[in-house]
Amino acid sequence: MTYDKHRYEPFAVAVDLAVFTVREGVLEVVLVERGEEPHRGRLALPGGFLRPRESAAEAARRELAEETGVAGGFRLEEVGAYSEPDRDPRMRVVSLAHTALVPRLPEPRAGTDAARALRLPYAEAGPLAFDHDRILADAHRHVGALLETTPAATAFCPPAFTLGELRRVYEAVWGTALDPANFRRKVLGTPGFTVPAPGPARLTGGRGKPAALYHAGPATRLHPPLTHPEGPRS
Repeated sequence: MTYDKHRYEPFAVAVDLAVFTVREGVLEVVLVERGEEPHRGRLALPGGFLRPRESAAEAARRELAEETGVAGGFRLEEVGAYSEPDRDPRMRVVSLAHTALVPRLPEPRAGTDAARALRLPYAEAGPLAFDHDRILADAHRHVGALLETTPAATAFCPPAFTLGELRRVYEAVWGTALDPANFRRKVLGTPGFTVPAPGPARLTGGRGKPAALYHAGPATRLHPPLTHPEGPRS
């Protein structure tokens, strides 16, 4: 049978972004206030439609640069596809959701169709427009699972970081306190997770001795995994 594209209803493909950063021990997410209908005035995840000759990853990076000014130095992960027929009242829109892990995130700026952009603690984000509450929750679970099996937590850290700074990333994403000595033992016992950084140790403001600095190591997977205190995330 000859293919006839006119037999099929057209639909659009978009990307939505859950952009996370950790600031002062708090997991934050970038949101925009919609400046146009539908859902004008409501908070939503930043995002936009794919251009004709653009991949989903390229669109996600472009939207991230437009909404936050961040054009590099971050980790981008695909979260999943969201294709419910009525998720957007304008037309059929399939979203390819991504999450970005960004250290030292600058103040976000609103894109062309947003009234403003802002950072909010993850715990205070919502309710959001469209199905973005679901996308954000899925992205948070995805990042939490990544921290168990990959060195993704280092993406939230500066190039040289202390183990205390790395631990606070885990605590912010997982939402639970971790024992410092046990965390240190696990990190230093995981091959390739971190490597010592040259130069002097850093004063951290406490009464103890200066803390040693580390860089992200060459590992792409953590063996053994650094599991959540309540069991593996999925």
